[in-house]
Amino acid sequence: MADNNAPVVNEVLTGRPVRFSTNVKMIEPPPGVEGEGFFMTKLSELVGMGRKNSLWPLPFATSCCGIEFMATMASHYDLARFGSERVGFSPRQCDLLMVMGTIAKKMGPVLRQVYLQMAEPRWVIAVGACASSGGIFDTYSVLQGIDQVIPVDVYVPGCPPRPEAILDGFMRVQDLVANESVRRRNSPQYQALLAEYGIQ
Repeated sequence: MADNNAPVVNEVLTGRPVRFSTNVKMIEPPPGVEGEGFFMTKLSELVGMGRKNSLWPLPFATSCCGIEFMATMASHYDLARFGSERVGFSPRQCDLLMVMGTIAKKMGPVLRQVYLQMAEPRWVIAVGACASSGGIFDTYSVLQGIDQVIPVDVYVPGCPPRPEAILDGFMRVQDLVANESVRRRNSPQYQALLAEYGIQ
């Protein structure tokens, strides 16, 4: 619906008159923050942007997928381009657990302990077929997917996956992080998910 009272200006490229709607409601900025260089957004989007571009991965590599992760961190693929310059080996300082390789059932409690020592919010990537589903090792001693002991956010297929696939999985985690509500971790759905794994 055209707004006949809207101001008319000439469009830059075509020179034709364009009528702009004035139905947009604007509020006055608080004193001291008017002028160039200021913008307003939602707090959850600002927090999501900060988290997305500052993920600290904790590699939990046990076999050949770990070699592919080394290539992903090296100069040719350079995971640091995505804000993950700092790869940590202390769970208390990291927020992205990257599980790469075969996880034996004896190692399951260790992996769970590492996950529990990470501070919230935390995310998990299962890299490769072994971490995702046990891979070719359908035996009594191999965990058939790490989602039996900890919740997983992103699965990266492959045996082993190439560095491009690991980068794609990492970017999928970034999408989750950027769009996650600040209140999601306190939601009943998230608490129910943790309760399924016996996590308080």
